[in-house]
Amino acid sequence: MKNSSTFYKQLYSGDNKIKLLDQRYLPRWAVMVIDMAIMVVSLFFVYFILSETPIKFHDVVSVPVQGLIITLVALTSFFFFKTYSGIIRHSTFTDIKKLAFASIFTFLVIFAFNYLFEVFGGGKIFLNTFLFIFMLLSFSLMLLFRIAVKESYQFLKNAASDDQKKLVAIIGVDDQTIALGNAIATDSNLPFQMAGYVTRKVGIKRHKIAGKPVIAIKSTLGETLTELGVEGVIIINESLSGKEKTQIVEECIAIQIEVFNVPSTEKWNTKEDITTQIKPIQIEDLLERDQIDIDNQVIKKDISGKTILVTGGAGSIGSEIVRQLAEFNPKQIVILDQAESALHELEIYLERTYPELNFITELADISNMYRMELMFSKYNFDIIYHAAAYKHVPLIERNPHEAIYVNILGTVNVAILAIKKDIEKFVMVSTDKAVNPTNVMGASKRAAEMYVQSLQHKKGVYTRFITTRFGNVLGSNGSVIPHFRKQILQGGPITVTHKDIIRYFMTIPEACQLVLQAGTMGKGGEIYVFDMGEPVKILDLAERMIRLSGLEPYEDIDIKFTGLRPGEKLYEELLNDSSTTVPTHHAKIMITTVPTEDFDLIKKKIKSIVKTATKHEDKKVVKLLKDLVPEFKSQNSHFQELDSPNLPKEEIERT
Repeated sequence: MKNSSTFYKQLYSGDNKIKLLDQRYLPRWAVMVIDMAIMVVSLFFVYFILSETPIKFHDVVSVPVQGLIITLVALTSFFFFKTYSGIIRHSTFTDIKKLAFASIFTFLVIFAFNYLFEVFGGGKIFLNTFLFIFMLLSFSLMLLFRIAVKESYQFLKNAASDDQKKLVAIIGVDDQTIALGNAIATDSNLPFQMAGYVTRKVGIKRHKIAGKPVIAIKSTLGETLTELGVEGVIIINESLSGKEKTQIVEECIAIQIEVFNVPSTEKWNTKEDITTQIKPIQIEDLLERDQIDIDNQVIKKDISGKTILVTGGAGSIGSEIVRQLAEFNPKQIVILDQAESALHELEIYLERTYPELNFITELADISNMYRMELMFSKYNFDIIYHAAAYKHVPLIERNPHEAIYVNILGTVNVAILAIKKDIEKFVMVSTDKAVNPTNVMGASKRAAEMYVQSLQHKKGVYTRFITTRFGNVLGSNGSVIPHFRKQILQGGPITVTHKDIIRYFMTIPEACQLVLQAGTMGKGGEIYVFDMGEPVKILDLAERMIRLSGLEPYEDIDIKFTGLRPGEKLYEELLNDSSTTVPTHHAKIMITTVPTEDFDLIKKKIKSIVKTATKHEDKKVVKLLKDLVPEFKSQNSHFQELDSPNLPKEEIERT
């Protein structure tokens, strides 16, 4: 025989014929019938209360007739304010307002009728005291009915799913965490059950918030969480520094407690369920850096009402630029890319997420000048964000001519058309690999920088050419983070090129925010560099990612060193040796003053490089590129021989 607990769970889990939680909602007629029943009960109750007092009812019409009139007026007000339209178990403040308006409307209509009848008929029909008490009582009972249904449903649903929910604690006690706690407590779809709030604030003694305890951390966070018996903790991303988040994560990993991350409540996407906001913490969330602040009003003024071209718009950086531009009310965004599938996916995303956004996708290759001329004739661009580029160092090292087509010729094509059409602004996305380049990719980006920078100083140029330069972006297509994730999922090993290799990192949204901000600041010809924070050791990154996956480095997942790839160096730079930086009004953005070369000379050299690239004479292409960019010294590449001053000319020209 089943015990009472098992029977109770069957009752509310839908295992028998009652199936309380399987009912979708009460029909509207049922809600109306219940509300009318409450009205009738309220009428009788108020009548019996007042009948025991010296107050006498008016006898113009009988009390039953008075009740019938009030009921009919109330029924009309219910229809007028549609009090029956909401789902009772999901009642909101809007539903409560409808009830209040319906009750007040009923009272005012009958009160006005009562007054007019007294003026023209010689007496009152209804007792004003009766009307007022009836209004308060009926509203209170209807409100109580909705609260009872909502709370009962919530209780039953939570009770039915508590066994499958993860017991979690929220780190910190403030307005943000309390709002998060309330959201978890009221959303039965979330896979979490609240244990309470954990804080380092001293003096917290037996406090409770919405029934959940506030627990002061004792000697260590790990000890406190172990005593609570929680399976996970939730932190709000913006409320903690990178160092604090890292410390919490390391303590939790040590005792096998999962860490979840959620953005601040102001950033919650109202189009999405809160379920999608709470996610396991990622390595991107653990950058030990302060949050970057940008001036949204200045950017909005710069972007609003403009027609904008984003080249490479389906890539990691380009698509994020598009997403951020969408928030600033542009007139139109034209998204150009030659990656068909990625462009299609972005189009679907934008249609779903930004239905009001005026955008169009263009499948095109920026190295095709004829195609670009047709497109610039079709649209009247105001601003260009030039993010199209080939970026993978080893691939480009094997195919230098391809870097010339896209990174150099493509930039030249778009820049020429920008001047021809008097476009206001051309913002180019560059890379730290353009500084003292050791590979073809970095050198090609430096050549593109040199071209647009020198072009700015040509007489009669209206367009402002602005270059932004930053390091690696976490999570971008083909970058180290998704590569490591895939290797961990496959059971390892993780491959690191060198135990001492370091890189500057920035998240994709951070990088794009600074691109937009720098775009508002540029007067033309500047190269902006971003404060990338402290460099990150790739080996440390790999070890931390393994631990975040609940595994141990070298035990569960091995790490192997494969040696530096062609063109790769141990560290990246954001400035070259001859550069100096000038601060701007934004603490994270600086201007590097790189000497500008003569445009005609650069144009001539680039023309020669492009012509050679069309013949696939890669070694000669690289030699010409080294002549254009003197600081380009190949590392770990077969092109290192071209840096020898004694290399015979015939050897250079051999492909």
